[in-house]
Amino acid sequence: MNILRDTILVLAVTTSGLTAGLLAAFAYSVIPGLQRAGAATAVSAMQRINVAILNPLFAFIFFGSVVFGVVAAVIWWDDPLRWWLVAAAVLVVSAVLITVVINVPLNNRLNAAGAVSDADAPTAWAEFVRPWVRWNIIRAVAASTGFVVPIVGLLQTRS
Repeated sequence: MNILRDTILVLAVTTSGLTAGLLAAFAYSVIPGLQRAGAATAVSAMQRINVAILNPLFAFIFFGSVVFGVVAAVIWWDDPLRWWLVAAAVLVVSAVLITVVINVPLNNRLNAAGAVSDADAPTAWAEFVRPWVRWNIIRAVAASTGFVVPIVGLLQTRS
């Protein structure tokens, strides 16, 4: 047993699981709830969520999933688990890249709109939510798969 190696693996799986759960929660609860609240409320609430999520714990979990995932793949390189960890790291990196390249710019554009009138809210929300949801589902699937793959790998490679 190598404590550092095992700790990195636990951190990789834990942070990727928390990331997957967050992204999935937006898909099955947060956005549907905002949709039901109406466009003006949804825009205002999402703008506040976009600000609130930018905190050290989120950064540690979200970017930690990449760092710990890549480090785990490297330090487990001499083990049959390595290819499972490489696959998981690629999936998690994909989810984070989608976030940085697509979802964050959409968030920033929504935030830049500021307070929108009741008349403008439906357009602002529709322009935001359609592409955001599409890419959120893709990144949630990638992150969730990136969480499951190392667990399956552990089950497949255990002695």
